[in-house]
Amino acid sequence: MRAEKYPPIDPHDHGMLDVGDGNHVYWEVCGNPAGKPALVVHGGPGSGCTERPRQYFDPERYRVVLFDQRNCGRSTPHASDPAVDLRHNTTDHLVADMERLRAHLGIDRWLLYGGSWGSTLILAYAERHPERVTEIVIPAVTTTRRSEIDWLYRGAGLFHPEAWERFRAHVPEAASDATPDVLAAYARRTADPDPEVRARATAEWCAWEDAVLSGEAYAGPHPYSGRPGRAQAALVRICAHYFSHGAWLEEGRLIRDAGRLAGIPGVLVHGRRDMGGPLGTAWELAKAWPDAELTVIEDAGHLGGAATSRAILTALDRFAQA
Repeated sequence: MRAEKYPPIDPHDHGMLDVGDGNHVYWEVCGNPAGKPALVVHGGPGSGCTERPRQYFDPERYRVVLFDQRNCGRSTPHASDPAVDLRHNTTDHLVADMERLRAHLGIDRWLLYGGSWGSTLILAYAERHPERVTEIVIPAVTTTRRSEIDWLYRGAGLFHPEAWERFRAHVPEAASDATPDVLAAYARRTADPDPEVRARATAEWCAWEDAVLSGEAYAGPHPYSGRPGRAQAALVRICAHYFSHGAWLEEGRLIRDAGRLAGIPGVLVHGRRDMGGPLGTAWELAKAWPDAELTVIEDAGHLGGAATSRAILTALDRFAQA
């Protein structure tokens, strides 16, 4: 079992892909141009891709593709601009973007890697295009069911009542305490023409997210409020946009249709202490997906840790030989 990540690597190719509706998606490729194709699917939604996931892949054996999903990272237009219309940013749009990127790069089939929101998008893509997927590796499993959204933006308040009260109080115009109403109010505020309104809503959202993750052993800045301003604004706006609409997914569909993944080996890695996305979702998915292995990391949360990294490296090294 490999204990350390691979050394940092730089892209050897990158570009902007026209995906229609005035959107251009940034992509980059690292590692061996003749290696096994793998796609990194970032979380958020709206967090953008970073350098860190590159180090999970053996650069001699993988051709690693990363991309910024619509309206975040280096993709354009950017959601931090309130004038940018997000109507053409839905789960179906992102699935289509992934398929367009695969064809653009001349890849027949690829491994999919990503967690949190990336997990949801991976499952949505793989269930629609199973013939294009070789293997799947997911740390921090989510399927973005409305029940999961309700937990993250209301239920977790059982453990952080003072933080949830502040989060809710910031949008007194919300029709009720129901999660869709609260999140829709935040979505409106993050698109407000007044920069002060947007900034305050973004800060309150990030304070809540950080509170949910505050029990985890995480060395670094606050996961949400520690992000740069422009990136933070896009992340929160896109999150509110997606979660107030249930990610445009039929409730429970990704687990219900997991049988479509039969024949695709999968490794699910989930922390037992994950407050943002409790273990139950990973457990349900593993039961519904015939070829999935679930590894539970006892002392990890949503952000993972050393044991989570070792499990990811082990899975990706194994699949590099397939």
